[in-house]
Amino acid sequence: MRAIRISEWGGPEVLELIEDAEMPEPADDRVLIRVSRAGINFADTHARENSYLSRYELPLTPGTEVAGVVERDGAGFEAGRRVVSITGSGGYAEFVAAPAATTFPIPDGVSDAAALALIIQGLTAWHLYRTSAQLRPRESVVVHAAAGGVGSIAVQLGRPFGAGRVIATASSEDKRQLALKLGADAAVDVTREDLAEALREANDGRPVDVVFEMAGGRVFDASLGALAPFGRLVAYGIASRQANEVASGALMRKSRAVVGFWLMHCLARPQEMIVEPLHDLMVRVTHDELRIVEGEVLGLSEARRAHEELQARRTTGKLLLDPAR
Repeated sequence: MRAIRISEWGGPEVLELIEDAEMPEPADDRVLIRVSRAGINFADTHARENSYLSRYELPLTPGTEVAGVVERDGAGFEAGRRVVSITGSGGYAEFVAAPAATTFPIPDGVSDAAALALIIQGLTAWHLYRTSAQLRPRESVVVHAAAGGVGSIAVQLGRPFGAGRVIATASSEDKRQLALKLGADAAVDVTREDLAEALREANDGRPVDVVFEMAGGRVFDASLGALAPFGRLVAYGIASRQANEVASGALMRKSRAVVGFWLMHCLARPQEMIVEPLHDLMVRVTHDELRIVEGEVLGLSEARRAHEELQARRTTGKLLLDPAR
């Protein structure tokens, strides 16, 4: 089978296409999936460097999520069933032996691309509101990277989850216009030097209540500076590779909070934190209450370019790989 393999840590150049990779043989608690699409997440770029929260071993086939068809009966799944799965690794391939515990049927009316947008990024957006920020009615919410996978969903969930004002940020005018079409009340250029002031201006001159932040560095610092008393900044990524330090006194002076979120911790409570939220998101898609912004579909042979585009922030929506190409 065809698969991407990493034999050394590094940049996109270490992603090597193997045409005759060994087929996986699933254990009793795994299901063999013929992959139709593999999702690409920013975490994959960290995995390629072995710099993410999880640690990996070489050789590695990256890819934490796939959609496809069950290849043969096993682990409670019948052959031919469309499924989406959190794989942990191995997704950039034609076949993957995925954990049955994190493999879920895709309902009619939900495309493979939509299911992939929901399984990690959609669930992340859901938990940013419900679990980490614990949004209160009419609070203002800032969504950074609002045209990306998590951001485009988070913008749309704001109003139904009770937000009073949703403020999007993005680095280009096209992305900001997309965020406004998705339901944001205002869109801010994230590259502005006075970003904290720009966020307050977008909130009618008031500090903001909640920020969803995945860049780190200057964006994190500016977002923290824009928070109102009892405001919460939820950090769920470090795309800039620039880690931040927060002084306890700075938090106390404004009664601000910084909360970290990593979806993998939700796997310990699958029914409550994976199955039920995923069902909620899929229902919203089938009822046309949630629009999935589908990004480019690249061939497996273009994995290097996919990582380059993602890290350069040149992508919009959910970026996918087609293993057959």
